Amino acid sequence: MVLPEQANQEDLVLTMACAAAYIAKGDVVRHSVQKRSIDARQRSIKIRLQVALFTDKTDFLPERYAPQPKNVQSSPEVVVVGAGPAGLFAALRLIELGLKPIVVERGKNVRDRRRDLAAITRQGKINPESNYCFGEGGAGTYSDGKLYTRSNKRGDVARILDLLIFFGATTDIAIDAHPHIGTNKLPQIISAVSAYIVACGGEILFESKLTQIYTNFDAVSAIEINGSQKLNCKALILATGHSAHDIFRLLQQQKIEIFAKPFALGVRIEHPQQAIDSMQYRQEKGDFLPPASYSLVTQASGRGVYSFCMCPGGIIAPCATAPHELVTNGWSPSKRNNPFANSGLVVEVQLDDLAEYKQHGALASLAFLQQVERTSYEAGGGALVAPAQRATDFLANKSSNTLPKCSYLPGVASVNLHQVLPPFIAQRLKEGLEMFKKQKPDYLHPEAIMLATESRTSSPVRIPRQPHTLMHTQIAGFFPCAEGAGYAGGIVSAAIDGEKCAQAAANFLSD
Repeated sequence: MVLPEQANQEDLVLTMACAAAYIAKGDVVRHSVQKRSIDARQRSIKIRLQVALFTDKTDFLPERYAPQPKNVQSSPEVVVVGAGPAGLFAALRLIELGLKPIVVERGKNVRDRRRDLAAITRQGKINPESNYCFGEGGAGTYSDGKLYTRSNKRGDVARILDLLIFFGATTDIAIDAHPHIGTNKLPQIISAVSAYIVACGGEILFESKLTQIYTNFDAVSAIEINGSQKLNCKALILATGHSAHDIFRLLQQQKIEIFAKPFALGVRIEHPQQAIDSMQYRQEKGDFLPPASYSLVTQASGRGVYSFCMCPGGIIAPCATAPHELVTNGWSPSKRNNPFANSGLVVEVQLDDLAEYKQHGALASLAFLQQVERTSYEAGGGALVAPAQRATDFLANKSSNTLPKCSYLPGVASVNLHQVLPPFIAQRLKEGLEMFKKQKPDYLHPEAIMLATESRTSSPVRIPRQPHTLMHTQIAGFFPCAEGAGYAGGIVSAAIDGEKCAQAAANFLSD
């Protein structure tokens, strides 16, 4: 372990690593930092480094994985619906397997998508087909780009990171304990992935919305795009993300089996970044430590209450996908140098919490979250203005006379969130905040502000699939994939599931 100011002193790190390994510094022909994390448990903060030392010139670490281009223009086709992390990584894997991906994406490419994002922020106008969730790269394009995952059991995390590095991410993502890319860098990486897919003979069809799935003898046979164009296929990977609510309705209308699923819902809470730095580091951050993050979890009246998608040095963004919804999310640039820190603060929602929505069947969870999003929109007064409250006032159950500065650009309106959130959510959030205050008294900072609603934590629906073939339980050749189907959560785990579904589709076509 080294002091923060020592972590970038390469010669000093080498000297300390050699001493720890009892290896003469002169015998080392190469060294490489493999892992890096911050240990802030003591007053004296340290950087924990794992360093590989090599004394034999032939004994180097293997090169990072890099894809080998193939021409798949005339190869058998697999249709991939959705160009988010799952869909794009499924397409990359299909090319590697010698198959031609045809990626169908309802939204626009990165460049054209920017205009619609500007309209959301400046005018409060939502394009249902092009927004923070829909378009090239999906929600991942304009997320923080957090790559931390506990899904090693799901697949090869290192391979996913290597691919991201190949397409333009910094090599730091393979070293840091909590890697992230940054919203300012993700669009270029996504564009590079798409360009590679097209260069290999794959296709990406933008502004192409799935409107029908055709089957023949319980096997997928074709899809319909934009209500008119028919595209034949024997293998279909559905990677539409957790916000494609119309896809869930389409599946229900076509009597394709889906199930309501537990999820989590709450608010997005924002602090001055300096307050979080002081809370976590217990001292002045200085120039050698990154903006601090946090992770909080507790139980309140039998339900989990926890922080979600914490964004140091970030902003809160409007992420609704249809008019008259209020949905918040957060992101950070690569340097995480904005003055605020934000995080989701959410409560687990179980199916037995939704008795009054039972008439919606498999869409019960969806109906519940949409009702909360509409209530929040109305409470803010429209134009995506968010109902908001100081965290201290939320605990006291009183409206805020004034609101602190906030990064949410459509604006905030002072509203008592106890009158916006369902009572069982508001009460558990209150209990959770009281517990967090005991753990970290500084968390209830006087400038902390809560905005409704954080509701897109995971899919409200699960699309069932067979555990070994990954095909839908009813339809051969149909592969529900990643977050939208209820099988992943985040960029890396979605990418892993995309690769798995690509392999499953290849196996199906070869049988």
